[in-house]
Amino acid sequence: MKKAYVFPGQGAQFPGMGKDLYDQSADVQAMFARANEIVGFDLTKTMFEGTEDELKQTKVTQPAIFLHSVAKAKSLENFHPDMVAGHSLGEFSALVAAGAMNFDDGMSLVLKRALAMQHACELEPSTMAAVLGLADEIVEQICSEITDGIVVAANYNCPGQLVISGSIKGVEAACEKLKAAGAKRALILPVGGAFHSPLMEPARLDLEKAILETTISAPVCPIYQNFTALPSSDVAVIKENLAKQLTGPVRWTQSVQNMVSDGATHFTELGPGKVLQGLVQKIYKEAVIEAAS
Repeated sequence: MKKAYVFPGQGAQFPGMGKDLYDQSADVQAMFARANEIVGFDLTKTMFEGTEDELKQTKVTQPAIFLHSVAKAKSLENFHPDMVAGHSLGEFSALVAAGAMNFDDGMSLVLKRALAMQHACELEPSTMAAVLGLADEIVEQICSEITDGIVVAANYNCPGQLVISGSIKGVEAACEKLKAAGAKRALILPVGGAFHSPLMEPARLDLEKAILETTISAPVCPIYQNFTALPSSDVAVIKENLAKQLTGPVRWTQSVQNMVSDGATHFTELGPGKVLQGLVQKIYKEAVIEAAS
């Protein structure tokens, strides 16, 4: 039996997150204190006492989820992963939990990532939309046909659930065509910008430099990266894919399918919420059906 550990991304936050971990461990308390120093504000207080709106700020959300996820992994007595993966931001949590980066470097990169993404969002109005009930290939084809604006497939969350991303005009035009093609829903999301699209190129350039300057070691187990959905332990490959993730899609469906194909039989989500548990259950069922047919 191979154990896979998965780490959530932006959207998993909630008021009071991490308080239970904090109260149970002096090591976790030290980790939270160190996080406050790195980000330059009282992240702990915002996590414990902040409102949903305060937690939605990108410069808060990403460090908060990263901190919660890594603290949860560090609090486990028997954390011996056979493979790891993280959804978007969660890839940084996975790398630190798997020993490829130290906590300080991971938190610094996550903060830089958040600020770079926020800056890119401010350069051009953009958005994302959730598409339900269509095959990935149909969504991809319709996105490629949009000429008024930019729109691409961004998050392959599970079979029948894909998020598109791009300029406001591009996403709105794609949503109309997707509904006409039979999508159960094509709903604009309340996000600050077009994550995992070409519009994040300024952020990618900023983060790439920081990633190249960061010490990353081979993880204790393969990490299935968003950009390729393939396992990697090679440091150069990990760094390259980590930067490309900002403008490339999150291939979560394909990552989980590949983990199952490589022997994963037990998935554990480490971080706030249970979003990935639901997605993994849907993907795992699909993968088993495909393997048996």
